[in-house]
Amino acid sequence: MSAQPDHTLTTPYAPAPGAPADLLAQLRADRRASTWVPAFEQEWAAALDESRRTFSLAGLYAVLQDWQGRLAHAPAVDAFAASGYDDSEVIDMAELRVRRW
Repeated sequence: MSAQPDHTLTTPYAPAPGAPADLLAQLRADRRASTWVPAFEQEWAAALDESRRTFSLAGLYAVLQDWQGRLAHAPAVDAFAASGYDDSEVIDMAELRVRRW
């Protein structure tokens, strides 16, 4: 019998040590900085507190991934918004939930 695992372990996402500072610099350079920077700082502080309590980095990594995704997809969202797509017939999900119950 072998002590070797019969499956490969996956390495969780681990950002570079300077990733939070780099991300914050990118957020500050974005036109949405007035709203994005305070929101990121608030989420980062909450994840940092959780990390200290639980000894887990998962929350910090999740905040980084979320904000990196927002920043990466912002140009596509801007292009969609500028395209003039008519979304006037969109149903508000909160209203839909109220109707259902």
